Amino acid sequence: MRRTLLLLAILFTGTIMWTPALSADGCYICGSGSTDACRDYCRYSGSDTFDNRKKCEKAGCKVSGTASCPTAVNYKVCNALQERSISEMLLAHFQVRVQ
Repeated sequence: MRRTLLLLAILFTGTIMWTPALSADGCYICGSGSTDACRDYCRYSGSDTFDNRKKCEKAGCKVSGTASCPTAVNYKVCNALQERSISEMLLAHFQVRVQ
């Protein structure tokens, strides 16, 4: 019984330690003049920053505001998510844990 509890405690601790840091995703509302791929929304990762706005504009979105991302299938949503390598994600994960 003790071994089972110890194993469960180790698995639980390991799961918590390896959980990736969560980042909030949001969407920009794309106004008139946006490309067809970005007709309604442009999804970004992280905070509402100038860089994220520029990524969405580069994807073809004429940003006219912010909103939560829709889940319905009748909306066109393009992506401007950050492209990070696995090593960058692991480094960011462990920096958050250390602080």
